[in-house]
Amino acid sequence: MSDDIWKRDEVESPCVKLCTIHPQERICVGCLRSLDEIAAWSRMSPEARRAVMAELPNRAPRLRKRRGGRAARLEN
Repeated sequence: MSDDIWKRDEVESPCVKLCTIHPQERICVGCLRSLDEIAAWSRMSPEARRAVMAELPNRAPRLRKRRGGRAARLEN
């Protein structure tokens, strides 16, 4: 048995197996990628994947906008 482990030199997927598309933002609530990015991921170059990965933290606030929740319902 060899101590060498074969590893692929690829940018890993940001998928966290919480695959739900936000209806307004049209991005996955788990990994924050668009449907097009998810579909193309396996064909993307490492550079393109890195570019998407760099953009993901900027998308998170788009999913944190609240509509008011319980407090808004109680006011009405």
